[in-house]
Amino acid sequence: METAEPFAIAGQSVAPGTQADVAFPITTMANGASSSLAVRVLHGAWPGPRVFVSAAIHGDEIIGTAVVQRLAQTLRPEALSGTVLLVPVANIFGFITHSRYLPDRRDLNRSFPGSAGGSLAGQLAHIFAQEVVKRCELGIDIHSAAINRYNLPQIRIAAGHRRLVELAMAFGAPVIIESPLRDGSLRDLAQGHGVDMLLMEAGEALRFDRLSIETGVEGVTRVLAHLGMIEADDGLSSVGIPARANRTVWVRAPRGGVAQMVRTSGDPVRKGDVLACVAGLFGEEAEEIVSPLDGIIIGHATLPVVHQGDALFHIAAIDHPERVGAQIDSITEAILASEPQGSAQGMLDEDEVV
Repeated sequence: METAEPFAIAGQSVAPGTQADVAFPITTMANGASSSLAVRVLHGAWPGPRVFVSAAIHGDEIIGTAVVQRLAQTLRPEALSGTVLLVPVANIFGFITHSRYLPDRRDLNRSFPGSAGGSLAGQLAHIFAQEVVKRCELGIDIHSAAINRYNLPQIRIAAGHRRLVELAMAFGAPVIIESPLRDGSLRDLAQGHGVDMLLMEAGEALRFDRLSIETGVEGVTRVLAHLGMIEADDGLSSVGIPARANRTVWVRAPRGGVAQMVRTSGDPVRKGDVLACVAGLFGEEAEEIVSPLDGIIIGHATLPVVHQGDALFHIAAIDHPERVGAQIDSITEAILASEPQGSAQGMLDEDEVV
């Protein structure tokens, strides 16, 4: 097999079958400390696709950081065809301060393509776009729910894109959601440059959980295997395909008070099923919250203290939810049992429902 050419990045030349850690300077902080975008380059011994895996574009969404750490310890460049760029923390500022945003109070995932002379968010977005996204043909960006919310592991893709459906199926998360692109988002930028994108949502902000981490590690590994970049078995040959949906709804609290949850993420529901009950401080005037449609719960609030209008459940519209729910159970059980390995119009992002 033909040997790969060296990979040039950040003024370095990474030889085939080796890895290198590079840092792209961003700015000087108010205290004089410098900051940078850290990237690990795994350059395969043989030619192949170029893929980036990024985490913490929202600084408090740290599930992806754990996934990237595991990949950094298990992927071997000497056995790789192609190149993998690992970005454990895209928004180092928010990561350090446990915040979704940057110090200029901007959302990095609404700041692409950015500019070299723009705001701090714009400058970071520009560096990420130029040095990571445009070097690749596929990106896998990992997010979590907001604080006090939990997301069932899921893959979000642009609608009507057959190759993305194929890659999402290979990833093997319990649910695939076709969702619209947001202006200024990483997915929007990538599409404009012909870079395919898978967006993983899983878990809760500022928390690690095993299902989310294992789903991410297993999923990225399966995608790399599907692309022929590594030799690996997907491990899920006995499990059917994930659930797919192109419409979701949020169910909100009808009153303020204390919520008693009846259902949780991953549960199948039918229209009219009770999801939770919200009552006053003494348990008075309780009101039931019911599902407005048939589907699967893909996200739920974890904080029982609620205000009127708070989004408590995120439900994907899916036919035959009981059958799909059993399928989701089999996928999640297979993920947790595995050994660790080296129309959507109006759909809202996690930060837009609070």
